[in-house]
Amino acid sequence: MMLKLGILIIVAAGLYDVLASPMQAVLQAPAKEPRRLHGRFLHITDIHPDPHYLAHTSEKTACHREKGKKSKNRAGYYGTPFSECDSPLALTNHTLDYLDKTWASEIDFVVWTGDNARHDNDPKIPRTPDEIFSLNRVMAAKMREIFTSKGIPVVPSLGTRPPSYLIQLMDMSLQETMTSGVPTKTRMFLGMANIDNIAVDGCNFHDQDDPGNLQIDWLEVQLKMYRERDMQVWITGHVPPSPGNYFPDCYVRYVELSLRFQDTVLGHLFGHMNFSFLESVDLDFYKKQDRQLRQQTKSSLYDTLMQDFAALFKSGNVDYSNYAVVNTASSVVPNPFLPSFRIFAYNITGEESRYKASKRRSHGHEHGDRADKTAQCRLRKNQDTWKCFLNETWHSDPESPSRSNKQWTPLGYAQYYLPDLGEADETREPTYELEYLTFCPRQLHPAGTDGRSTVGYPIPLKRLPKSLRNPNVTESKYAPYSMRDLTIPSWVELAQRLGDEAEEELRGRFRRNMYMGAEDE
Repeated sequence: MMLKLGILIIVAAGLYDVLASPMQAVLQAPAKEPRRLHGRFLHITDIHPDPHYLAHTSEKTACHREKGKKSKNRAGYYGTPFSECDSPLALTNHTLDYLDKTWASEIDFVVWTGDNARHDNDPKIPRTPDEIFSLNRVMAAKMREIFTSKGIPVVPSLGTRPPSYLIQLMDMSLQETMTSGVPTKTRMFLGMANIDNIAVDGCNFHDQDDPGNLQIDWLEVQLKMYRERDMQVWITGHVPPSPGNYFPDCYVRYVELSLRFQDTVLGHLFGHMNFSFLESVDLDFYKKQDRQLRQQTKSSLYDTLMQDFAALFKSGNVDYSNYAVVNTASSVVPNPFLPSFRIFAYNITGEESRYKASKRRSHGHEHGDRADKTAQCRLRKNQDTWKCFLNETWHSDPESPSRSNKQWTPLGYAQYYLPDLGEADETREPTYELEYLTFCPRQLHPAGTDGRSTVGYPIPLKRLPKSLRNPNVTESKYAPYSMRDLTIPSWVELAQRLGDEAEEELRGRFRRNMYMGAEDE
């Protein structure tokens, strides 16, 4: 079934209870000389440090006590892969030290989308509010030491406990942005809007003071402000939007804003879910509602996704105005997979390519087995829902950075992970390696680069496997998707390719990336 008013979710699910809260303090970079932009940023999420973790203990005790009866069930020194244990402090420190030494000098900002305390999964050691606050303070201090002390802004989300929201405007000066080899003085018009945990009473249509409605109202005001100022914005948070995890009307309102401001929103960055996939979901009325309401288990999720992608593949032409993109990164905690983080690359071309919003409106097309909205809104069950009252003009434009490659457009990402976590011990540290990237191999060697510096490269060559440092390489196991960029059309095209049953190799790699090689999904 073809999807209209869709939102493509890259690693999706999970929205939990939320309360209104004070504005969250942002980790501000100290006043320094403006840093030169690299066109990259870090997305890190779900570190879950556990001060009670003990190596060689039983996984059944959350890796807190008792020696595991079998070696495969014992806690590792740096963490226990594919388990329900949280991160030992050895893993937390190892990861942050690695980022400090390897990536801090190569990125422009950090998106940090929680969670920063252990799970409350051991009844013998209950997690307390004091422990949550203490761990968050420790993690924030470490982030200041590694990033903000060096002039690198950090945009945080605290996660599901405690709830919060913020807006952080990153108005970073560019010292020299290279455009066709010519240094250009300009200013970065890029905003970050952070919104966490929309739920409470479910964005009740008749309760305008419901905290969920208040957060969506707040987000709408920010997006209007950004658009009026011709700015581009990333929306970030902890738990990603999905129809099974937002209350229905909260989800409707969030997706409607994403599509209404498609010419302003570059993308959506979330954490919480720990594994990677694409899901297409919808904002319209179906004659059969079961697809969007049922809950998916891990074992059935892959097959369900392939069914949705197959429908997208068969549909032919797609109206890109009906789609938005949410990226949810895998976690540092090896629960339930392997530690990882992502490095995004984005376009930092000169001021002359900067996009300015137009007055153009998107006109959606009808696709699939859909019910008539007018008739559906006459039904009593639908009369008091947001879906029947959202009729604002949509601002979508094929020339906007979310739809075509220009200044601030996300170009791709590289995901790094710890494949040898299970073999690491007190005498041998695990090693972060490239798991996969979204780029075509040729894009890793832009015209005009000479290999002697990192300027102009989406990913520094020294951070790539030797096979990808060769500019003549056209295919690689590290580049299964070969996407030209991370615009909405590129994501939709990837989903359509995955929907083709003949693409067995691509589907197989997508599944492995989704579960990080775990045998039992």
